[in-house]
Amino acid sequence: MTTSFDRMWAELAPVGRDGGTGGYRRYAWTRTDHDLRDWFAGECAARGLEVVEDRAGNQWAWWGDPDATPGVVIGSHLDSVPDGGAFDGPLGVVSALAAVDALREAGVVPDVPLGVVNFVDEEGARFGIACAGSRIITGALDADRARSLSDADGITMAEAWRRAGRDPATLGRDDETVRRIGTFVELHVEQGKALALAPDGTDDLHDPARAVAIGTDIWPHGRWRIDLPGEANHAGTTRIEDRHDAMIGLAGVVQAARSYAVSLGCVATVGKVVVEPGGVNAIPSHVTAWLDARGRSEEAVRATVDAVTAEADAHGATTTLESWTPTTTFDTGLVDRLHGILPEAPLLGTGAGHDAGVLATHGVPSAMLFVRNPTGISHSPAESAEAADCHHGVTALTAVVTELCSRKDLDPMGSAR
Repeated sequence: MTTSFDRMWAELAPVGRDGGTGGYRRYAWTRTDHDLRDWFAGECAARGLEVVEDRAGNQWAWWGDPDATPGVVIGSHLDSVPDGGAFDGPLGVVSALAAVDALREAGVVPDVPLGVVNFVDEEGARFGIACAGSRIITGALDADRARSLSDADGITMAEAWRRAGRDPATLGRDDETVRRIGTFVELHVEQGKALALAPDGTDDLHDPARAVAIGTDIWPHGRWRIDLPGEANHAGTTRIEDRHDAMIGLAGVVQAARSYAVSLGCVATVGKVVVEPGGVNAIPSHVTAWLDARGRSEEAVRATVDAVTAEADAHGATTTLESWTPTTTFDTGLVDRLHGILPEAPLLGTGAGHDAGVLATHGVPSAMLFVRNPTGISHSPAESAEAADCHHGVTALTAVVTELCSRKDLDPMGSAR
């Protein structure tokens, strides 16, 4: 099992890595994405798993017939944020395939179909909507809106599909695919440092009981686009008192996001900005910024965004909601079941969104496993996980799948509990 994991991890390591930063640029419907999809399909074929695609382009590899009875699905995604780390997403896909190998090595044949999924465009790095693949098939993201989303070069998702040799008219909600998922368990690297800390707050990277945690919920989170107007003019000849500088409004928005997030117990980030005309010696005529806000309390997140919006309004801005996900509580029965299988594993909530959260809000019993991250850094080339902890993650996932796919764990309708 560890040999299988290590081989796959080494094969994926160079794909989409930027030589300058060491981070990854694995964006949806690009050449790199094509290579990743081919890698996934090849690994599945080598295991005799049938790979099918849904109406969003997500890849599903099945051991058994999911049309006969809904199955247990494991997996994650292979795309990345700009200059992202190696573990966010791929750890879950590689671990899922390694778990299949571990089952076979142990002579275990699932009593229900077992699926491995590679979700497309989970990060939303190209088209701006996170978890696009799962949102499209569940109907959370309207097909027409998805097709019209555009990247930084003005290429729409529809055009990206055409360039990838696909028909964008087929993109859309896919109830048949969703019905096949009886249970979904997504393994993911922890995107914080909770597992790397002992109860007294000191670093503790050697406790095997803290190598893997069970996810309980996802905090509410959303993204807002803020358009700030200004007036282009010469940077060297225009008096300060005569300027209408869109960047000044942005400065107020960034400061408001930080101060109100701190006071209300949330986190808020302005991480993407587009400046027009973009010249070093030109006063900005327009700034578009994106606000990401999250927290344990929906009320606190909303209050933070309202305060930031008020600051933006004072500068004549327009604020547009692009996505909002309320608190997502994973299936309590499934979480309890996982805790019974992994009794030493801590229970952990997260501020990061995942495909598991999207499926959970659309009636699919879902849960997550988190693998310890020694630094807590994520969405960065510094993201990491120890090899031993990754192997612990595969062992934990294998134990979970073994139990969930056994005949004794079926409900009267024949689907996995």
